[in-house]
Amino acid sequence: MAFRLRQIVVSAGGRRIARDRDLPGPSLTLGRAADQDIQIADLAVEPQHALVTLTGPARIVVQATGTLGFALDGKAVREAALDPATPAELRFGSTLLTVARDADGTVLLTVEPAEREDDHADPVADKARFALARVMVSSRLIAWGLFAALLAVFLVLPVASHWLTSRQPVDPKAPGRVIGDAAWSPGALSRAHQGLSAKCEACHVKPFESVRNATCSGCHKDAHDHAAPDRLAQARATPGAGARLLQTVAHGFGREPPGACTDCHVEHQGAHAMDPPRQAFCATCHAGLAARLRGTALGDAADFGTAHPEFRALIVTNAQTRARRLVSLADHPREDSGLTFSHKVHLDTLGGVAKMAMTLGSAGYGKPLACADCHRRTPAGTAFEPVRMERDCEACHSLVYDRAGPTLLRLRHGDIPQMFADLARARPVAPITSGRARPGDFGNGGIYGAHFTPLSGSVSSRALARDGICGECHTPQWRDGQVHMRPVTQVTRYMPNGWFDHAAHRQTACTDCHAAPRSDAASDVLLPNLASCRTCHLGEAAVKPKIPSNCVMCHSYHPSALAPVSARQRARRAPVEDIRDDR
Repeated sequence: MAFRLRQIVVSAGGRRIARDRDLPGPSLTLGRAADQDIQIADLAVEPQHALVTLTGPARIVVQATGTLGFALDGKAVREAALDPATPAELRFGSTLLTVARDADGTVLLTVEPAEREDDHADPVADKARFALARVMVSSRLIAWGLFAALLAVFLVLPVASHWLTSRQPVDPKAPGRVIGDAAWSPGALSRAHQGLSAKCEACHVKPFESVRNATCSGCHKDAHDHAAPDRLAQARATPGAGARLLQTVAHGFGREPPGACTDCHVEHQGAHAMDPPRQAFCATCHAGLAARLRGTALGDAADFGTAHPEFRALIVTNAQTRARRLVSLADHPREDSGLTFSHKVHLDTLGGVAKMAMTLGSAGYGKPLACADCHRRTPAGTAFEPVRMERDCEACHSLVYDRAGPTLLRLRHGDIPQMFADLARARPVAPITSGRARPGDFGNGGIYGAHFTPLSGSVSSRALARDGICGECHTPQWRDGQVHMRPVTQVTRYMPNGWFDHAAHRQTACTDCHAAPRSDAASDVLLPNLASCRTCHLGEAAVKPKIPSNCVMCHSYHPSALAPVSARQRARRAPVEDIRDDR
């Protein structure tokens, strides 16, 4: 009786190829040697490993002939009796031998490679089994170890160090005491806070808690609320559902309610000046302010280019009492400064004043007057000094009344009793000018007359008259039987709730913003209105050629000596001087 041997091989492409051949019986040898009937090229198989014998039509015996056995249905055995009608699977090393009966009744022995568990594994991973990593500590254990080390160095150590030193007062000049806190810094501090770069505990008093308002005010003692807390709360717009959710989450992590210092002043953005607050920060309250804040005198403002009220100027409404009032420039207000003055006359390039200035080269003029001849910027460049008679006016408006030898005697500006006394004692002298008559105001008895003749009280009175030398600029008035001059008030700051820097506009001509060449009355308020400023400045999102201008360009949240003065400051200390007395 014969056997049918079917050998199955797998090609490189994974295709299974079966080759059948019949072998005579009644027995077959199996092993690794070349002379074996069933040759299995596997080092796990002995050269003469087993003998397959057909003992009857329904019985086959497989017996190990060497020192190694084989596996039958997963069990190690040395001998097995099989019925071909019931297929059985034997394993020799990495090769499977299946015993069954073929369709024509012949005993079928199928030899094929056993499918290994790692046949479908990653080739790279298969090679890694032979790498040194197999004998080292696992990467997972190393990862957890590094994580624990990082946690200890950068969390446990700084927190423990902070807690151990938190009871000691913080010295801003001493180095930081917390170990490892620099690793937690999200960025460099601003230029103003560079000295605190190594002392995180100076601001972050408690671990895992945002900087508190009380900590900020510990150094910034002069900073104060923009307004009373209850007014701020009333003015603030009601947040939406999303904003309320974010506030609740932030509060759970130690953040203070809306209105905290850190809402506006954001640190760790780089070693430069701290970024100014965004326009939206101010608009949170000032957009729709009138509807929420009862009794406010402020107009709604959200964007300088599209939603901003007309400017309001603090002008003098009564020179005698110096009463002042905020008036909108839209109402075309008139000022009572106590002066009688015409900018138009002084700036007319073809007028008599221009001709006179052109002849006074020795006095620093030599050409028609310009704004800078009388208005002088302060050393800081942000404002202007008050106009002074002796410095800015006397080159043209002479106060000389007599001469003593080579010395000219001048009246003392602003001192009326002394003027009467000086004029009463004046002695007659020869005229300074020649005997040639001059017409008009330059002739004898005119307001510019240079003939010094004996003076009487009537002459002094004429000097105070409307056509006199004093009356050209001042308004005399009688009080308590004596003549006085109406007080003069020079306002150097018309907008106390805003800030303007002339130095930043030095490339712009004065007359571009101030309509002085057309003003023929001292009561004119020569301030640019909102529309005039909008020719260059628009809101925060403006694009060239316009200048982006947010709220903080002109306003300050915390007023100081160089910024708008709040009502709270005026009640607490003297306000910034914004008027000048020229009596």
